[in-house]
Amino acid sequence: MIHYKAEQLSKKQQYKFVSGSVIPRPIAWVTSLSKDGSVVNAAPFSFFSAASNELPLLTVAILRKDGAIKDTARNIIDQKEAVIHIVDQSVVEEMNQTSAPLSPDESEIDQTGLTLVDSVTVKVPSIVEAKIRFEGVLHQYVPIKNENEEIVTDFFFIRVTDFFFDEKVFDQEKEYILNDQLNPVARLAGNQYATLNEEFTIVRPK
Repeated sequence: MIHYKAEQLSKKQQYKFVSGSVIPRPIAWVTSLSKDGSVVNAAPFSFFSAASNELPLLTVAILRKDGAIKDTARNIIDQKEAVIHIVDQSVVEEMNQTSAPLSPDESEIDQTGLTLVDSVTVKVPSIVEAKIRFEGVLHQYVPIKNENEEIVTDFFFIRVTDFFFDEKVFDQEKEYILNDQLNPVARLAGNQYATLNEEFTIVRPK
């Protein structure tokens, strides 16, 4: 085994080793609203997962760059709301476009052909083209600090208030998501992404 001590790695090496090993990662495509409600921000984040079987909780870690908080993180802290969309192959180009660095007073949606729709419970608009989305409210915010007490990551627990599934990707009778119809896209390392090329079943021991 090739061995590295974390304390001897640069920040770039640490990121490369984590993001290149913890794969594939689902992508949270998040819409949020500026504090005054005038700008809809959209951005993808792949440090994303679920957190509980007791509550419908999703987690999103938003890494800071050179200590600067990102628009999405600031908006969630201010508005305490967000909409998280699942990225599939039909919207991957638009998703990538929304990762462009823009100023806080610019909306990434304006750089795409995406359509916004009013949400049901939260004020944050939703992206029509996404086949799965979750409206949610801020359940818990955890600022993650380094050894110098500087915030390096804004970590959010988002409690889902509303689930939305396109009819083509959801079996209403069984209440199953149809993976082959959804064709979700996952993040790898660098500029690499992946889809589900094969599914297989392994029965868990009882």
